Order: sequence, then structure tokens, then C-alpha cells
Amino acid sequence: MTEVFKPGTNLTPLQQRGQSIIDRLNGTAPRVQKSAAMPRIGIALGGGSARGLTHIPYIEAMDEMGLKPSVIAGTSIGSLLGAGWANGMSGIELREHAFDVLGTMKVIAARIWGNHFRSLGALFQSGLNMQLDACEVVDNFLPDPFPHNFEELKVPFYVVATDFQSWHQAVFNAGPLRPAIAGSIAIPTLFRPVRFANHLLVDGGVVNPLPLDQAAADCDILVGIDVNGDPANHLNRVDYKALDVWFGAAQIMMHSLIAHMMAAYPPDVYVRPHVDAFGTMEFWRVREIVEHAAKDKDNFKRQLDRKIESFIADPERTAATTLPHGLHRAPR
Repeated sequence: MTEVFKPGTNLTPLQQRGQSIIDRLNGTAPRVQKSAAMPRIGIALGGGSARGLTHIPYIEAMDEMGLKPSVIAGTSIGSLLGAGWANGMSGIELREHAFDVLGTMKVIAARIWGNHFRSLGALFQSGLNMQLDACEVVDNFLPDPFPHNFEELKVPFYVVATDFQSWHQAVFNAGPLRPAIAGSIAIPTLFRPVRFANHLLVDGGVVNPLPLDQAAADCDILVGIDVNGDPANHLNRVDYKALDVWFGAAQIMMHSLIAHMMAAYPPDVYVRPHVDAFGTMEFWRVREIVEHAAKDKDNFKRQLDRKIESFIADPERTAATTLPHGLHRAPR
């Protein structure tokens, strides 16, 4: 039997959001008058480790168009950059911060290991465990000051991580922000799993590398930025190292997951920058990565501009994005 929540009951933010989707599907949601000039834009920022730095030029492109997202959902590095965006940072500010904290291997190492082993005694006390603490990494790479809770952000923000024990995604949009991001970026073996909110969390890309589902529920235009890469540059290569095979296998898995997600929640605008020239963990190449993706900004702007013009021309149209099982969003 389906449990029905009545208005005025004490629901969590995620329950309220789920109820709003049910109401729209049942046709019982109140109609909201929309401004033709202001479609609600939902952004899904995918995971891809260092390659995820390519999100920055697309954020800059939206700034240049004078557009702000109505909702942001992020997985892995998409959650880290998305948090900055949701807190009001511009694309240029995100670029400058990334250059500052990732500019060289020496700078990265200092931020990662500076607080990890302060002495030889601490090194031995850790048992030579070289797995990173994701919470420390988040604290060391976020701008200072930075909010500690979702409620302090300027844009609704959803963080996707993987619950290692239940094998399902864990989505956070309220309460402590930093441990949620830490869980979302906790690449297995590289990071220790994060214990938070009765979950044992690992990288969100394990279950949902492009969280279109979280960005789709309350928007008119759904944008997906997929930074997982493609196999084009690997078709004739044979000299794979062990780490290449490990990350490559993860890419193949994520590619399949993204395909299923796009079938369930087709984005109105979808971009997948060519990122295979950059290693998964080559964060110190941040300037090259960002400049490489910046070449695609005009293409992204054209796609998004066409969708906005279409929306303005027919603001009462049913959104093109579908919900699971072929159910369409009700007009709003």
C-alpha cells in the first residue's frame, strides 16, 4: 500500500521533493505561472576526477549568458565544483581557485599531505595506510570561508554518493555539506570510505556518474555535463598499464550507467567534452584541461540558447524530459 503524505506533515526535504513529483504525475500539483524569460534550468555535473575540471568553462558560459541554475546536482568532482557554484561563485572565480590550489604537483601534495603526516611518529601511527581522508581533502581544497551546511547555499544543491553497504545511491541536500561532498569524491582504494548519516559512503560515480535524476525534478530545461570521456583515443592503443586498465574499466562502467540515466531522464542540453588527452588523476594540468574545454563554450551556448528560445516561444509546453516508465512531467 502506498503511503500518502498530507500537506503540513513533517517531511524531510527529499520527501517533500518526492511528493511534489507524485503530485505532478497525478495532476494535483498547483499550477505555477512562469515568466517566459526565466525558464528553470537544472544542471547535472558528472564525475570524472581531474577531467571534471572541464565543468568550469561551461559554468563560465552560463555566466556570460547571464543565466543562473535553479537546481544543481553533482557527483564526485561535480559535487565539489557544484558546491562552489551553488554558493555563488562565478565560473571565473572557480577557475582562479582551481588554478590556485591545483596549479602544481607541489601545491597539491602540500594540501593533501600537509596535515596528514605532521611527523615521523604520525606516519608510523597510521600504519603506513596511504588511503586519503576525503573529509580532510574537502576541507583543504574548498575556499575559505565556505558554508558548513546545505541550507547556507544560494542555490538548491544535491550531492550523490554511493552507500557501499546497501549498494544504492545516497542523496544529500540538507544538513552538513562537507561530509556529503567527501563521500561523493571518495574514489575506492584512493580514499577511505566516509561514515556519515548512517551510511558508509564511496564515490557517487559508482552508481550515478551523471545525476540527471536529481536535477530533473523541478526544472524546465535539463542540462547534463558528462565528463567521463569516450573511447575514441584508445581504439588503437595496446600499451595499457595496470592503473590505466583500472580507471578504464571504471569509465566503461560509468558510460553504461550514464546511457541508462539518459534514457530515463533525457537532457535538453547534453555536452561531453573530449577529455581523453588528460589522465584521470592529472589535476596539476588544470590550466590545460580548462583551456581545452573552453573551446566548446560557444557550442554549449548555442545549444542552450536554442532551448531557451523554444521554451519562450511555447512556455506552456510539456517539458521534453521524461520520468521513468515513459511518464511525462505535467505542464507547470
